[in-house]
Amino acid sequence: MKAVILGGTTGMGRAIARLLAERGDAVFLMGLDEPELERSAADLEARHPQRARVGHALCNLEHPEGFTAALDAADEALGGFDTVVVTAAMFATQDRLADDTDLARRLMVVNYAHTVVFCELVRKRLLARGGGRLAVFSSVAGDRGRKPVVIYGSSKAGLSAYLEALDHSYHAAGLTVLCVKPGFVKTGMTAGLKPPPFAGEPEQVAAAVVRALDRRKPLIYAPAIWALVMLVIRSLPRFVMRKIGF
Repeated sequence: MKAVILGGTTGMGRAIARLLAERGDAVFLMGLDEPELERSAADLEARHPQRARVGHALCNLEHPEGFTAALDAADEALGGFDTVVVTAAMFATQDRLADDTDLARRLMVVNYAHTVVFCELVRKRLLARGGGRLAVFSSVAGDRGRKPVVIYGSSKAGLSAYLEALDHSYHAAGLTVLCVKPGFVKTGMTAGLKPPPFAGEPEQVAAAVVRALDRRKPLIYAPAIWALVMLVIRSLPRFVMRKIGF
């Protein structure tokens, strides 16, 4: 693969970048912070000195005006990428979002509207070169309307619907779209929150994502137990969901 990873300096994105580099795939990192991008690229190069230089570019989902330049830089560095992984997103607790309407607006725009804009730019490039792979992190939070994730969950529900429709629309043209639905994963994003049962590790999720990319799957839950958990949650009647706090 020639893989671009948006969110490749932290958490699950970093774990995916390390796994791809370890097996010999070319990697290009995108993220919010130039020093962190430089450190992450240097880390990959030090781990695999026999590999080509790891390129990077600033890309902030709050600023779509920078998307094209970042993708141009990735294309130039990789000689044309064929895989894009998007792990970047915003997260905040429901209490914070309920109290801060501007924060809620920013989160919804980043997690849905601007992520879709980025994916559309990627889609056009990949289809122009005969296809490729696009993997985007949604969340189990989008599978059902739930009290603890009213705003965040709705942003991910919209993203999941978009990714499924994208797969239906362009699969025959060679575009593989993978929707990744993590449950609770122990990353910086979830720091300070009490881990529930079945909490995953970034490396565990990364391995599942890379396997799914190789097998061109359209959807995975990670850790896999969340597929069963959410099957049960989706089947619960509305009056039950009103009573429980999950």
